[in-house]
Amino acid sequence: MPDLEDVLPRFAIIGAGPSGLCVARTFVRHGIPYDQFEADAALGGIWYHGAYATAHIISSRKISQFPEYPMPAGYPDFPSQQQVLDYLNAYAEHFALRDRITFNKKITLVQPLPGGSWNLLFESGEYRRYKGVVVCNGHHWDRRWPSYSGQFNGEIIHSKDYKSPEQLRGRRVLVIGGGNSACDIVSEAARVAADAHLSLRHGYWFMPKTALGKPIVELIGPYPLWLQRIVHRVVLAICVGDYRRYGLPLPNHRLFDRHPSVSTEALHYLKHGRIHPHPDVARYDGAEVEFVDGTRVGADLIVCATGYHVSYPFLAPGLAEVRGSVVRNYWGMISPQYRHLYLVGWGQPRSGFGNLLEPLAETLAQSIKTQDRMQFPLGAVLRRLRMPLPESHLADPFQLERGYRKARRLLPLLPRIERWLCSESDNAAPLPVLSPPVRSAEPMRVY
Repeated sequence: MPDLEDVLPRFAIIGAGPSGLCVARTFVRHGIPYDQFEADAALGGIWYHGAYATAHIISSRKISQFPEYPMPAGYPDFPSQQQVLDYLNAYAEHFALRDRITFNKKITLVQPLPGGSWNLLFESGEYRRYKGVVVCNGHHWDRRWPSYSGQFNGEIIHSKDYKSPEQLRGRRVLVIGGGNSACDIVSEAARVAADAHLSLRHGYWFMPKTALGKPIVELIGPYPLWLQRIVHRVVLAICVGDYRRYGLPLPNHRLFDRHPSVSTEALHYLKHGRIHPHPDVARYDGAEVEFVDGTRVGADLIVCATGYHVSYPFLAPGLAEVRGSVVRNYWGMISPQYRHLYLVGWGQPRSGFGNLLEPLAETLAQSIKTQDRMQFPLGAVLRRLRMPLPESHLADPFQLERGYRKARRLLPLLPRIERWLCSESDNAAPLPVLSPPVRSAEPMRVY
């Protein structure tokens, strides 16, 4: 392990997906030195390692591009997986970010040290010490599996492992879940599989991708949530109608309390009888699946589109408080206890990535510069000011932008008032005891 004097006076950025790239670009602009590490062989995050070849974004080009570097004008409203990956590579080239990324460099431990620096252990056994750490490891990789009694004799995969329609061709396919990946995969099964079945635990809000000739996500404006709900309910009443006419259950929650599923194709194939909807699975029974209403279907392949855990397996225990899909950090990124630990990109706003990552990264850069002028951890000062911690991973994009602007206005005041708010106990964040975190063997049935 390196000596204390070997602390590198820069930050470690973990991950080179959209969040990591935007943070790196912002650090360059602010003159914040950093090293960037990516466990994969290439940049792009989920658009490199996770998205299936036929995927298209459900947000639109307009709200997914970085305002500083727009997507090509020739891109469609809903770019494909390859187009998004090409765009992220072009972004990295344009801002000269690629040469500062070390690929195939997996981090196995991030640990705070006395004095406020951070120790990083790599899979190779190498140690490095950094001034701070920005974690941008994404939230679409740690698979969440449903749990049912019985045994299924066919093949079961997670939607993360779905890559192309050839996996579905000629087979009896059951997709479990009602999110966007579930809609994409069951729609492809409707085209190429022998049978396509969709199991829903509860009702979802299914929305078409376009309305009035525009991507439906662009109908969201800087209005109160109650008004957004009214506008979208009117659009859905006109464009979709009663979900029961598609064989679907009615939603059991208000619009936008959970992520709606944006898919024109799923509704299309439901009306054409190519997708057969079912309630929740009751149990597996050999080559068949029984549902809670007592009906049964035969299946060769089950695709579990049941979401992901928010997961930081390399963080020493106690560094991140994760409640379900929510990371309890101030402004969605600042540790409540530790100086210069930032967790970025875990939230899921109703928007594309680009238009929100830029103000987030700007707020992060200004937070880092402010922290360098402060005696106490920034999170401790925000706690003393009774700043709220996030309660949900979902967020209204316009509310987030307003929140980042307010945060940037507040930051210059904090070094002036911290000594009136904090005591030495706020500088005494505990050093974690290094023992591997334990996750229950029972998978969650939340999707």
